[in-house]
Amino acid sequence: MRFIFVCAFGFSFTVAGAAAQSPADQQFPPGQVAKGADIYAQHCASCHGNRMANPPWAIDLATFPRDSRARFVDSVTYGVRNMPPWGDVIKPDEVTALWAYLVAGERKQ
Repeated sequence: MRFIFVCAFGFSFTVAGAAAQSPADQQFPPGQVAKGADIYAQHCASCHGNRMANPPWAIDLATFPRDSRARFVDSVTYGVRNMPPWGDVIKPDEVTALWAYLVAGERKQ
């Protein structure tokens, strides 16, 4: 019984550590970031700005917490305040690509 408790206790810390991954540690393939940029341009830029700027009627995505992936997914999927739900338009893998684009940031050229 003690062995099971120790294993479960250790596993909970491993999972918690993975869930608390710092934003700087998040790595995304360039193709996923590019896909997110395309989806952003198609569905998000009209409200959030071409370069994730801060228009007065939408949240400033440049300052969105990079450790709040679940909040981002829920907001995009189900909507929040004035933002409509996009879950019937943007597929889960596309929401993940949007997250990658948000975290990677707009690249200066």
